[in-house]
Amino acid sequence: MPPWNDPTLPATTRAEALIDAMTLQEKTGQLFGVWVGASDQGGEVAPHQHDMEEAVDLEALLPTGLGQLTRPFGTVPVDPALGALSLARTQARIASANRFGIPALAHDECLAGFAAWGATAYPVPLSWGATFDPDTVRRMAAAIGRDMRSVGVHQGLAPVLDVVRDARWGRVEETIGEDPYLVGSIGTAYVQGLESAGAVATLKHLVGYSASRAGRNLAPSSVGLRERADVLLPPFEMAVREGGARSVMNAYTDTDGMPSAADEDLLTGLLRDTWGFDGTVVADYFAIAFLKTLHGVAADWAGAAGTALAAGIDVELPNVKTFGAPLVQAVTEGRVPEELIDRALRHVLVQKAALGLLDPDWSPMPAALDGADLGDPEALRGTVDLDRPENRRLAREIAEKAIVLLTNDGTLPLAGPRRIALIGPNATEPTAVLGCYSFPQHIGVRHPGTPAGIELPTLLDTLAAEFPAAGITVARGTGIDDGDLSGIPEAAQVAREADVAVVVLGDRAGLFGRGTSGEGCDAELLVLPGAQQHLLDTLLDLDTPVVTVLLAGRPYALGRAVEESAAIVQSFFPGEEGTHAIAGVLSGRVNPSGRLPVSVPRRPGTQPTSYLGARLAHAGEVSDVDPTPAFAFGHGLSYTEFDWSDLTVDTQEAPTDGEFTLAFTVRNTGDRSGTEVVQLYLHDPVASVVQPVQRLVGYTRLELEPGEARRVRVAVPADLASFTGRDGRRVVEPGALEMRLAASSADARLTARVTLTGAERHVDHTRCLHATFGQEPVGRT
Repeated sequence: MPPWNDPTLPATTRAEALIDAMTLQEKTGQLFGVWVGASDQGGEVAPHQHDMEEAVDLEALLPTGLGQLTRPFGTVPVDPALGALSLARTQARIASANRFGIPALAHDECLAGFAAWGATAYPVPLSWGATFDPDTVRRMAAAIGRDMRSVGVHQGLAPVLDVVRDARWGRVEETIGEDPYLVGSIGTAYVQGLESAGAVATLKHLVGYSASRAGRNLAPSSVGLRERADVLLPPFEMAVREGGARSVMNAYTDTDGMPSAADEDLLTGLLRDTWGFDGTVVADYFAIAFLKTLHGVAADWAGAAGTALAAGIDVELPNVKTFGAPLVQAVTEGRVPEELIDRALRHVLVQKAALGLLDPDWSPMPAALDGADLGDPEALRGTVDLDRPENRRLAREIAEKAIVLLTNDGTLPLAGPRRIALIGPNATEPTAVLGCYSFPQHIGVRHPGTPAGIELPTLLDTLAAEFPAAGITVARGTGIDDGDLSGIPEAAQVAREADVAVVVLGDRAGLFGRGTSGEGCDAELLVLPGAQQHLLDTLLDLDTPVVTVLLAGRPYALGRAVEESAAIVQSFFPGEEGTHAIAGVLSGRVNPSGRLPVSVPRRPGTQPTSYLGARLAHAGEVSDVDPTPAFAFGHGLSYTEFDWSDLTVDTQEAPTDGEFTLAFTVRNTGDRSGTEVVQLYLHDPVASVVQPVQRLVGYTRLELEPGEARRVRVAVPADLASFTGRDGRRVVEPGALEMRLAASSADARLTARVTLTGAERHVDHTRCLHATFGQEPVGRT
């Protein structure tokens, strides 16, 4: 048995033996992917022709091997069972075509569920953040990973760990929020879940993408050292250290003139040498070619390939452009050292060995086809279910936990209304719950007439089921972004005749101009698209109570509605079960427990801003522009009330390598069960460099029955007070601190004033990253 096939040997030993046996062309063959689409007849995959790439000749490529298959399920609609058969047959062909029998690693998108036809569409990441619930996100990711692995996909391109810096950016819906600790803790849970199912998680996008100027996609980023180190990098650091992520994807942007794909200090110095990452670094699609075409730091394809390899990128995606013939020629001519290829190849082969792709008993047949009769492919159609009831139950649980009740004058929950006016462009739109990386919005829109593959009840459907005795009258009013005013008079008349008007507004997810939210769909101002604000204001002029419901990918300034709506229900693309969750909140079947992962602006033109700002970033007399949000980060209401009391500080002083311990009581003083989200913010009043006024350093969810109380104990390590000091190193400084126990970033309920003592202390990536929360029952009243 060749050593590379021997599963008893260490993966690194197997990889080294294989590297020694390979030709240069065989080495580079493992360092790129080919974009394909699985066949809906179960035949081999077909190369996908993208307008940014030339056609790919598989016959010419396969004899020297192939590193990756790009998006076999996420390119065209295909029945999951036939897609699995198509992928398996292709893998058998790939393995038999090269002399080492190495199959490809297959990857697909999984940002809000496995992006395959018929797979569960979960809430988007911004909704994950709104749950403040890592455990549930972990379970969701594990379910996604199991579905991917069952049909032969090895790697998922998620999670996005970009921290929102400007809500005008179109990809806000793909992010988890505007706070690095929330992004890091929720994103790490997703990584843990995906990896627990045997799927390779891919951290996106390292780093600075979300800080692009004016919120424009792929615009340059000009963040400084401390913003990068203290805001943008911590989620990646946490996910590498605690999540066990096995892949990282570079960001498209340049930071202060350095493209991420060319940044050796970032991709090798920090990621590998400092953090100890030992997985693969894959290029964001076309990012290596962009070094020549967009960034202008390479003169030709070979130069782009050499620059990316030297920086630390291992795999070119989605197709071969620079890592093929141009790279081979550059090595032959001595322009690129072959050692760089060997370094990247080592990472790729170790990963393939860990996935079992080099084992002698490797089979291309995935688990979903175990025991299936492969002689009649058509008989397989419909036999693989990627949207099982347990998936849908989990999707609904997340959607329910993610819905944020922003305001409520007592109108909600609705008490048996006889007449409901259901108004707005998203009231009867099935896909209004889906983000831009869901299969129907990402791929399905290119295949008109193809069924969505999943059930997508509209809010009209679920409200009719939730209020069977009510008469529901529907009026569209206006479109998402068409600016049409002609339907507004009808909507106003429908509202006049109702007991309550539920107006359903927001976004349409899409890519590059096909939507109002999503990749390449950036906004100049945070105003509701089209004529939606005009529709809303018209309804607010009436005597009928208006409940505003938002199905959106970003927060919007809502004008008069902030004060005049009877209630505002904020949902961030809540997935296929989202309208059930919204209907449940409106009826009171669901007590809302979501909290804002991003601030909701009061005015549409105050971006970029977030709660995580220094003193000068907040309102003051030095500017007549007030960035104070209408609803702060962490805000969210409930149908019950909570009392916070009896704060004790067990440790008033602690050394810079110690910890503080606090305790307090939270009681549900209302008449129904509910969930309070306790948020812990750190305020450092005096530091050697400017600090945010406060920053989130921990949180926990408390589920309490009426009258029930819990004593919450919190241990806060001094490491959480660290920041990047004047010399560029992370430091814990002695001095006074405030620990704010809060219901939101604008609603501190209890404050502990404590002091760090002793010498200034430097810490690194091994520092403690979390506060520890414990709960014990106190009793009921």
